[in-house]
Amino acid sequence: MVFAGWVLSTGQHAVTQALVVTDVARRRHHERFHRFFSRGTWSPDTVGRLLFDRVLRWVPGDAAVQVVLDDTLAPKKGPHVFGLGCHLYAVRSTKRVRVFCFGHVWVVLSVVVRFPFACRPWAIPVLFRLYRNQKECLAKGAVYRKKTELGRELVDLVAQWAGDRRLFLAADSAYCNDTLMRGLASTVTVFGAIRPDAVLTAPPTAAERRSTGRRRVNGKVLPKPEELARDDRRPWLTCRADLYGRRRAIQYKLLDAQWYRGAGARLVRIVVVRVVGGSVPLRVFLCTDPTQPVRTILETYAGRWAIEVLFRDLKQQLGFADSSARKKAAVERTAPFVGYIYTVLVLWFADSACHDAVATPPIRPWYTHKRGFSFADVLRAAQRTLAPLDVLDPARSLDDLHELRAASAARDCPRRANAPTKPAARVRSAA
Repeated sequence: MVFAGWVLSTGQHAVTQALVVTDVARRRHHERFHRFFSRGTWSPDTVGRLLFDRVLRWVPGDAAVQVVLDDTLAPKKGPHVFGLGCHLYAVRSTKRVRVFCFGHVWVVLSVVVRFPFACRPWAIPVLFRLYRNQKECLAKGAVYRKKTELGRELVDLVAQWAGDRRLFLAADSAYCNDTLMRGLASTVTVFGAIRPDAVLTAPPTAAERRSTGRRRVNGKVLPKPEELARDDRRPWLTCRADLYGRRRAIQYKLLDAQWYRGAGARLVRIVVVRVVGGSVPLRVFLCTDPTQPVRTILETYAGRWAIEVLFRDLKQQLGFADSSARKKAAVERTAPFVGYIYTVLVLWFADSACHDAVATPPIRPWYTHKRGFSFADVLRAAQRTLAPLDVLDPARSLDDLHELRAASAARDCPRRANAPTKPAARVRSAA
């Protein structure tokens, strides 16, 4: 019921609003639905494990599973709200002005999947952790854990779920450090970004290893990435990669070295990329597998942007930051519940709904270049399907969703001749 009501809600999202839009408010007491979050026995990690197994069906068995780790701020105010703290609002901050905001910070791990109904990769969330700053933990007598420590916990958990399958983990420079990268499972390869002034070293030679005293783990100091970029004796190389929906020609310099501060004594691949037309002259990327080609490193890291699109959709269309939960259990479950609504809707749409008339987009003669479906289209299809459903009527249970979807499509959104009939077909608005 809460699931259907949350999907059907427009504007502010809340448990009580879900009761109103499904017409349950007048037939059931609202407290029983609040108890689902505050006193229920279900675990978000258990739900995440089930959804992770379902997501893997869309990843070819011989391909690595691409996962993305990042965090997002959900602005929120109110007295006695568990985990509430003052955090840097990165979206509104600049280099000169730092904006802070009260709210919850969620560390999220998502699986990057390409669906046939869209042209872009999708980040499907499977795990969440609530970050609490030092001041809030000190006031409540709780143990403080950094975002990177929470992220490492999520990565280890997903690596355990994946078993022998390879994991390609994309993370920005905030998570590329020793907390996340040292001691990772052998099946996990990290694709990240580092500072241009990072200290790099060569592996120790045999003579250096035989020297007296403590055994050496690194060799001579190598040029920093920014120094390597200025070195005219090493020419820029060129490759072509599919980045952010476009095929681009990239100029780069390559170096295999140790980054001891972040990755320990292991050998990593450093890619220095020249940026043309931007305010930042160069970017530096790394991969913990020195055998990976440059194109794979750049494209895998670029896939990290899918999680930024996920955060936007969660907040703007599913009310990820709207919940008024205050108690510990309710806070730690409501936000993951909203994330899992997103996951279920996308998987449902990919499995069957994208083929049906219920997925037909509105007529927009001024938007004829639209390709593929967005999450707004997924949400619209779900709302069309769930609108006629009485969640308290056993005769119209979830077993009848297929018939309800067909009936809703025939009544409210008849198929047009130019609507897509195949998941990979181009989606165009009628002229």
